[in-house]
Amino acid sequence: MKVTPIEYKVLVKPLDIEQVTSGGIIIPETAREKWFVAQEKAVIIATGGNAFEDMKKPLPRVGDMVLVNRYAGTFFTDKETREKYKIVNDKDITAILEE
Repeated sequence: MKVTPIEYKVLVKPLDIEQVTSGGIIIPETAREKWFVAQEKAVIIATGGNAFEDMKKPLPRVGDMVLVNRYAGTFFTDKETREKYKIVNDKDITAILEE
């Protein structure tokens, strides 16, 4: 399925929350939900034509890892690949993550 966001919308693919710490401690589901209450990591897949046009640099680009407001936007699942995606407004992206 091909999805093209319009206007100020951005298509992102939310990343899974880690279930085990680097030290090997398993994080229960309830703790994972509390841990990331307001934000979630995602990768930008596509942007609408007007997305980020009124923002100052640095601007997020396709492929960037970003923080997105957790409860913003609309979730949907690609029927063919079963991958989960989210369409959010450009204002719901709060930070660009760099490693």
